[in-house]
Amino acid sequence: MKVSYHGHSVVQINSNGKTILIDPFITGNPLADIKADDVNPDVIILSHGHNDHVGDTVQLAKKHKALVIAAFELADYLSSQGVQTHGMSIGGAYQFDFGKVKFTQAFHGSSYTTEDNQIIYCGMPAGILFMNEGKTIYHAGDTALFSDMKLIGERHPIDVAFLPIGDNFTMGPEDAAYAAKLLNAQKVVPMHYNTFPPIKQDPFHFIEMLEAKNGIVLKPGEAIEL
Repeated sequence: MKVSYHGHSVVQINSNGKTILIDPFITGNPLADIKADDVNPDVIILSHGHNDHVGDTVQLAKKHKALVIAAFELADYLSSQGVQTHGMSIGGAYQFDFGKVKFTQAFHGSSYTTEDNQIIYCGMPAGILFMNEGKTIYHAGDTALFSDMKLIGERHPIDVAFLPIGDNFTMGPEDAAYAAKLLNAQKVVPMHYNTFPPIKQDPFHFIEMLEAKNGIVLKPGEAIEL
């Protein structure tokens, strides 16, 4: 399994011949190392409805006939845009032919703003557990720190956790470092930082704060093999 990072919260998983794309904010993402035309997803998983996470979902899903997995309300909205969707809710899991997906709690907002400034309610935000090939990847979305992260780590031993560190809209580095301790993941990768001025952070300083010394800074385009 290959897991690559592409700036902001964009994570791509290549597993058993399938390409799974999480939160594909590519167009308009100043840190993205790829263009929307460069990717060919079979599946898109969304943590929540904010525009900097939904990103290129509709265009990519239509072009490649990709399945979009999202919170029920967000899936319902995207379905109305002509996208094939599978709606889920917090705590729910589903075994797909490409792997198992489970949505966890996440604490923040979730809405989508259309081009005509209409605000669409997108249901509960989520963290994402992706499980396949005996590995578990956790994408925390835009969450704040919460104590039940310990429970997530105990119930689902995590190989790689992608945690936001930008502060302002998400956990900051200090809270994210504590989250890493609760989750007890084998590897921790920072995300959701330096895209915009309010979330400017030093990812290497975050890595130094991890008690387990298990952090990896992935530059956009870099990957790890599991």
